[in-house]
Amino acid sequence: MDILSLIGITLGLVAVLGGSIAKGSGLGALWNAAAFLIVVLGTLGATLVQARLSVFMHGMRILPWAFKPPKVDNRATVEQIVEWSHVARKEGLLGLETLADEETDGFARKGLQLLVDGSEPQTIRQIMEADLDNREHFDLQGAKIFESMGIYAPTLGIVGAVMGLMAVMQNLADPSKLGAGIAAAFVATIYGIASANLLFLPVANKLKSIIQNRSQHQQMLMEGLIAIAEGENPRNIESKLSGFIHE
Repeated sequence: MDILSLIGITLGLVAVLGGSIAKGSGLGALWNAAAFLIVVLGTLGATLVQARLSVFMHGMRILPWAFKPPKVDNRATVEQIVEWSHVARKEGLLGLETLADEETDGFARKGLQLLVDGSEPQTIRQIMEADLDNREHFDLQGAKIFESMGIYAPTLGIVGAVMGLMAVMQNLADPSKLGAGIAAAFVATIYGIASANLLFLPVANKLKSIIQNRSQHQQMLMEGLIAIAEGENPRNIESKLSGFIHE
């Protein structure tokens, strides 16, 4: 669990809700159904127009990563790669076949199978790089779904505010309705700006960071498998991959 994401969301809510109370507006002033519909549904609609269905659904699937990132342990992976290299030196590349069948990570299993099949190091690099690049690109597209929401939400907030002011202008003859109408108009702006800067954009950036971390992990895995294919000494492989480990 990413405790910083939870703390950040909590602090953001406390800042907005607490600020409203401290200013004397109260929590009730922050709720307006019309503003909610304009900003939330409008933002969702604009995002759906922009994105392909597969990309949008992938973005929703990776959203939990912002709060519970996939576990990536570079140090443990280096140790595993060194162990594979020992097996390859003792039993040959065919000795990795059983390990490939037992491997749960699809990327690692694919690389091990390429080793078992006797693929050349350059061939392994080309195949795995293509797989890595495609996966990273697709993941980043999913993360950009929330970046787009962060762009559209403030604009829809302004639209909601303008529509609210239009309603106020229609009631100029009744001063009792002006204060509430103006307040409701600005609620839409709060929804748009707050959701963009406290949720959508931070989530997008957190997901991009996680995706980059996963890509570096897979890059390290690929380099280790290629080193095994080239017959490098396990000690040299460990030294080469140690640069990927950052505490």
